This record gives sequence, C-alpha cells and structure tokens, in this order.
Amino acid sequence: MMPSLNQLLMMVGRSLRNPREGAEEVLALGVPRDALWLIMALVVVLSVMLAEITGLIAATSEMQITGLLANPIVAGALQLFLLVVMIVAVYRIGRAMGGTGSFEESLLLMSWLQFIMVVIQVFQTTALLIMPPLAGIIGILALALFFWLLTNFVAVLHGFTSLMQVFVMILVSGFAISFGLMLILAIFGIQMPTPQGGGI
Repeated sequence: MMPSLNQLLMMVGRSLRNPREGAEEVLALGVPRDALWLIMALVVVLSVMLAEITGLIAATSEMQITGLLANPIVAGALQLFLLVVMIVAVYRIGRAMGGTGSFEESLLLMSWLQFIMVVIQVFQTTALLIMPPLAGIIGILALALFFWLLTNFVAVLHGFTSLMQVFVMILVSGFAISFGLMLILAIFGIQMPTPQGGGI
C-alpha cells in the first residue's frame, strides 16, 4: 500500500532531518518494480507543472524563460532525460566504486529526491508571490540541500561510509556528465533558459 500525501510529506520532513534514515525508510517501502518508472514520470510532471505556474507568476517580472525550454513538453522531456541520466550514473558509478545498490533502488531514491525538491519548489513558488527576494534565498538553500541529500542517499544506496568521498565523487562525476550533456545540447541547438527583462 502506497503512503498517502500526508504520509509522504511527513516522510519528507524525516528525510530532511535525517537523510540517511529517510533513505532507508523509502527503500523499506517495498515499492513494486513496475511502479518505479510511473513514480518517476509523475514526479517529473509535478515539477514541470510547478515550473509553468512559476513562469506565469514571473511573467510580469524580469525572469521570463525563452527558447525551446519555454515549451513545457520540451522542458519535461529534458528533465525526464536528465533524471534518467542521474539515476543511471548513481547506479553505474556507485557500483564501479564498490557499491552494492541496485538499479531499482537508485531509481526509487533519485525519484524520492526529486519529489523532495518538488515540495521545496512549492515553497519557493509561494515565496515568489509573497516575498520575491525570499524565493531567491530558498533557491540557493535548495541547491545546497540537493547536494546534501544526494550525498547521503548515494551513501545509503551503495553502503558507503565516507560522506566526503561520496561528495567528491558526485562533484567529479557531475562535472564530467554536465560537460558531455552541454555538448549534446549544443549539437541539437538547445539553449538553457535565460532571464529576459522588460527592456530599458
């Protein structure tokens, strides 16, 4: 039986307070293999929907998204692709470094990480409505939180004990993968979103 929304939010709180125990709790849910890809897709859809809402709120400000990523279908496909890349990388690189985690566990934990970021995205979007400068601060904190959670989740997934070594591995791998993806995006002419002002 899958947790209710209220139970999921309580799990998010526990993952934020203690990422290692949060990761172990998620892995212990026993989510069926057939449901893992659906969960990942739903999380991406939620993220894209929130991004669209944020875009509408920011439409009157100086933070409008232009280019192909202004299309929610393209943005969703790209986000799904990047999430799959992260899932495969966490599994493959972790195993190459002596880890013991399975692909299914990587899929579940990275989808859970994405869900946590979606919850934070809700707060950031709300802040954009109430106090725009606060939204920027939340964005910076969210980035730091992402790396902290990712480091702990990877450690639990593969049975690593040194968080520092895991973090360094993530940075090095992330840089190499990002460089490769930038080349691919450049080949296909896809540009990352850029802020557009209202003109001077």
